[in-house]
Amino acid sequence: MKNTHHDIPSALIEALRNAQRVVVFTGAGVSAESGIATFRDALTGLWSRFDAQALATPQAFREHPDIVWGWYEWRRAQVLRAAPNAAHYAIAALQRHVPALTIVTQNVDDLHERAGATKVVHLHGSLHAPRCSACGAPHVVDDGPATVSSVIETHAEAHAETHAETRAGSNADTYADTHADTYADTHAASNADEGRRIHPPACTQCGAPVRPGVVWFGESLPSDAWSTALHAAQQCDLLFSIGTSALVYPAAELPQRALAAGATVVQVNPNVTPLDAHAHCNLHGAAADIMPRVLAAAFDQRDDGLKGDHAP
Repeated sequence: MKNTHHDIPSALIEALRNAQRVVVFTGAGVSAESGIATFRDALTGLWSRFDAQALATPQAFREHPDIVWGWYEWRRAQVLRAAPNAAHYAIAALQRHVPALTIVTQNVDDLHERAGATKVVHLHGSLHAPRCSACGAPHVVDDGPATVSSVIETHAEAHAETHAETRAGSNADTYADTHADTYADTHAASNADEGRRIHPPACTQCGAPVRPGVVWFGESLPSDAWSTALHAAQQCDLLFSIGTSALVYPAAELPQRALAAGATVVQVNPNVTPLDAHAHCNLHGAAADIMPRVLAAAFDQRDDGLKGDHAP
């Protein structure tokens, strides 16, 4: 299949209409279209002093839980301020037309769910599902509207404290670079929303620190999530790979497993990836532009409950 000027190929339309089992595999590019920074792009403000891989490890959390928890709370606040985009709504709408559609995402936000999607498999965990670092008990978080301002206010209230600590030469963590003073001088007074250290809450069951509910470097994917995703990919008729680089393994195996099982694989991405050479169809462009077109072309649904990029 070939794509010309983002027109949807007739072979793809037919494949989608006839598919009984579909997998939609999404990556950071889909969330980025809602304004959510990618993993490494989230290292701004206070976090620009750190390396992403240094923050996203069990060791970092053991040694500096306040730094790690603060970063993930800051990221969660950014997610809560964002809204699903047209791609999220189109994918959710597809679930109403396909007998069995499984969404598998590498993203740790909840934008698929907020767009109305069900049966979402989070391969890399979720910012909205923290758990105890010792006993594994889930920790309930309030993701209501008040939480956004609450988290940001928490950062702002102690920003001066962080500034003073840095100016005093405190460098308790081993990850901060030599430019901490420059950062404090330039940014502390003007950007209270840039993040700060926050001590994680204690588990209500055992008292140990609560950790973010994401998969860190060196950790395995959740076995149930991976098993579900792998089974869906191997059994599907059609797989969409949307906004993912096709470089992060083992998640990047999913399109390959689908291909090996005889499924049609469609890639939606503004950039060329290693999957281009193998996919049956490459639609190069923004997911928020292409996925509503796919929905409309296959099911004649130009207004299927979809909302715009700035939907509440």
